[in-house]
Amino acid sequence: MTELRIDGIGVSEGIRLAPAYVYRPAAVSYGQPEEARQFIDSSQVEAEIAKLGEARERCAAELEALTEKAKVSVGEEQAGIVAGQRKLLDDPAFYPKMEARIREQHETAGAAVAEVIRAVAALFEGMKNAYMQERAADIRDIGGRLLACLSPEQSRGLADIRGQVILVADDLTPSDTVQLDPALVAGFITRTGGATSHTAILARSLGIAAIVGAGSLIDGIEDGDPLVLDGSDGLCIARPSEQTAAEYSRRMGLDLERQKSLEAYAAQPAVTADGTRVELAANIGAAAEAEAALRLGADGVGLFRTEFLFMHAKELPGEQEQYRAYLEAAQLMDGRPVIIRTMDIGGDKELPYLELPKEANPFLGYRAIRIGLSRPELLKTQLRAVLRASAFSTMKVMFPMISGLDEWRQAKAVLAKARLELEQEGVDFDRNMEVGIMVEIPSTAVMAGLFAQEVDFFSIGTNDLVQYTLAVDRMNEHVAYLYDYFHPAVLHLIRNVIEASHHAGKWTGMCGGMAGDPLAAPLLLGLGLDEWSMEAGGLSRMKETLARLDRDACRKLAEDVLRLDTPAAVRQALKDFAAVE
Repeated sequence: MTELRIDGIGVSEGIRLAPAYVYRPAAVSYGQPEEARQFIDSSQVEAEIAKLGEARERCAAELEALTEKAKVSVGEEQAGIVAGQRKLLDDPAFYPKMEARIREQHETAGAAVAEVIRAVAALFEGMKNAYMQERAADIRDIGGRLLACLSPEQSRGLADIRGQVILVADDLTPSDTVQLDPALVAGFITRTGGATSHTAILARSLGIAAIVGAGSLIDGIEDGDPLVLDGSDGLCIARPSEQTAAEYSRRMGLDLERQKSLEAYAAQPAVTADGTRVELAANIGAAAEAEAALRLGADGVGLFRTEFLFMHAKELPGEQEQYRAYLEAAQLMDGRPVIIRTMDIGGDKELPYLELPKEANPFLGYRAIRIGLSRPELLKTQLRAVLRASAFSTMKVMFPMISGLDEWRQAKAVLAKARLELEQEGVDFDRNMEVGIMVEIPSTAVMAGLFAQEVDFFSIGTNDLVQYTLAVDRMNEHVAYLYDYFHPAVLHLIRNVIEASHHAGKWTGMCGGMAGDPLAAPLLLGLGLDEWSMEAGGLSRMKETLARLDRDACRKLAEDVLRLDTPAAVRQALKDFAAVE
């Protein structure tokens, strides 16, 4: 038969060959109108509510078990995706509405679940923000699970997998994904989904090759069809020819060999070919992730995203709760530095209990340090917790979304107040703790020379810096082609920040996505970046890349690249350099 080539969005790297397992879960019919027309007699209302309650308890127990499994398989932060669904069952705007529909409109439990899920999912899909739109999949996930618990005899299909397969599905929910065993599921391809979906995030955490958003062409794949899946290029080939299968089998072998060889780098420091020591740190979202970061060879934590501590809580975490989390991370890192970023809420990260205003342009609005400065008690509480933890380890703190010196000085004043209070209370802390800022806004990068006179360090957040420099919403698929950290304007801003810090005797790190890209490594090395922070899974790969580089050659490369005028030209120059190296 003729090969069927399907292009999608590659969200998790890897080349895999395996037969197709077409996954069609039974409990997906809650969106069908005919189910919503099922009604009961008034005498059956209490029994139907009890049936729904029993399903809710089964659903809650399943989610709690999945959360514990996810903590082991994908880490604390990603397990929070499933834990968030468990919390949704307790939300007064969610489950009680299902009960109300049964009591007031005499709908069946299944119909009540269907209608509430349909309405809530539609609410998310109607939002302008792409990240929030993709949360509709999480809502449908909990709805499908509730319906499955109402009819427990229906199988969800994943337990039937015996040999190694590539899953083919309309979509995979987060609770589906955390159940996947990488020993059996070599990869997956879905009709829908985006790069920022929770399913994509979990696939990367599990190390499963994955393609999403492949569209209707997946309908041409039948159960058992041989598949080639290239998660790096976003390409799936169904029923490959012998020649195609042989070529990809060869490439898969090389890919797996390289992955195995990378394991040796975890225990080694990052050193270039000419002997230059490079500091590689990890980005984490929860204290428990520090253990994995250390195991994978991190020199420290370059970014502790403390907002996840807030997002996974039902109410504002107090000083003691925050202190314990920061201290745990420091202890797990065994004396290595931990950089705490103060709460970066807003934009695509919401906290219901803070009742933040709805905004037309949330990424340009009330977020991060702007919230902290308008609610100084909230910021001071967090800073007290950080300071207390600093007494027991090398702790540093940085403020996000600083756009001008006034904001920096105001934030520093809140820190000074927290220090004074602890001194008066006789509480110990590191009085020499370094304090820095994130460089995410062009105004800060332009004024780096002035900031460098006052801050202890910079950490460049390329994800937002690119977004604000190029006026590109990084979650908008229609302008995604413009989002590129190899844009010359972005590179000149990065150089300006690094040079300004060095001129003032300070240091610059980077914690955005660019820091973890091996293609960018020689450029960043040549520009003089001091510290690189990335997802822990990418540390060994970066160490391998750096081991091949000579710093003087990279400096020459950086000079040449900064003369180029398009992202494409920059990218090609880096590819040419990598090919020679």
